[in-house]
Amino acid sequence: MVVPAPAAPRSRGRARSTSKDELGRIGLDLFIQNGFDAVTVDDIAAAAGIGRRTFFRYFPSKNDVAWGDFERLLEGFRGALAETPADVPPIEAIRTAVRRFNDVPGDEVERHRHRMRILLGTPELIAHSTVRYAEWRAVIADFIARRRDVPPHSALPQAVSWACLGISLAAYEQWLSSDEDLLDLIDVSFAGLRDVFSDVALTGGSPAA
Repeated sequence: MVVPAPAAPRSRGRARSTSKDELGRIGLDLFIQNGFDAVTVDDIAAAAGIGRRTFFRYFPSKNDVAWGDFERLLEGFRGALAETPADVPPIEAIRTAVRRFNDVPGDEVERHRHRMRILLGTPELIAHSTVRYAEWRAVIADFIARRRDVPPHSALPQAVSWACLGISLAAYEQWLSSDEDLLDLIDVSFAGLRDVFSDVALTGGSPAA
């Protein structure tokens, strides 16, 4: 039996309205309380006070609910990179944007921890994640492509995007198994990438002696 998520009071005489963000929160609460596999689309719709058809106006599937309003986050991610001054080294620009992408309010940290445990620990979602990761990597590949004046699908932008995804996932795995700060882990991981591989390939500089 699925335990319903807490619902906001309903105004008499008016149909309850919702938003993608609110529906995502309701769905995540149900996943946390009952487990991802036990919750259905109908459960989420019922908890939100909407019909099944309305649910699909916001999310293509139950799998997408776990990601929340990921499209809005990607827009902010892309905008942050686009606004970066040209004299900022690419790796630093990406680090700052990734940090911002993963910065959540203090009162949301535990819910975010639950979200990431679900995303990284549910086999069905791990398979589904490849689509989301590709969208995330495309933002970085486009940024590097603009900086280097090469196609986004060429080797360098793709290599950088994959490396940055690996950094982010490694930081999350460390965060979920410790009490360390997520943003500090992201900073340390990007600093390590900079030290190991240097910015030579991205900035056109010369290797240090």
